Amino acid sequence: MRRAQITRKTAETAITVELDLDGTGRYDMQTGVGFFDHMLDQLARHSLIDITVRAEGDLHIDDHHTVEDTGIALGQALAQALGDKRGIRRYGECHLPMDDAQVRCALDLSGRPFLVWNLDLPTQKIGTFDTELVREFFQALATHGGITLHVDLLHGVNSHHIAEAAFKAAARALRMAVEVDPRKADAIPSTKGAL
Repeated sequence: MRRAQITRKTAETAITVELDLDGTGRYDMQTGVGFFDHMLDQLARHSLIDITVRAEGDLHIDDHHTVEDTGIALGQALAQALGDKRGIRRYGECHLPMDDAQVRCALDLSGRPFLVWNLDLPTQKIGTFDTELVREFFQALATHGGITLHVDLLHGVNSHHIAEAAFKAAARALRMAVEVDPRKADAIPSTKGAL
């Protein structure tokens, strides 16, 4: 059962994340941040991971804590659902075009968190959403999911398209990495014997 549920409560947020790695991409996001919900929908839909998020945060201050803490909880749920990572492909990558934008994502479910972020968004806002929070989400996801994550913008002028391409590219790469490799379904994909 490659499923997990994480509840994270702080003085700033209360977040519950449920996920199923072997889902169909069903999503149900309620963070109180409309654009972020839209991006999380893309993450679930294109990774084929069923994800439910319930988040209550100090949105009267700003969206930062809600977005970052959701990334933390989602990373923790992903790590929990993967367990010892037996049988997974481990690596994933995607070049994803979306209109003017093209984003490349490569990742390794290595247990060694690292983010390489070469993606600048040309505006400070998408609607009311602070674009700097896109990076904050992926930093939290990588750190708490134990993911080596590289995200590169190859082309793009529209901030919405760039951000959405990043979420979709990460989703497609994640889909590839969490899949069970039928040729090595009982093996941990490392010469060390552990990830």
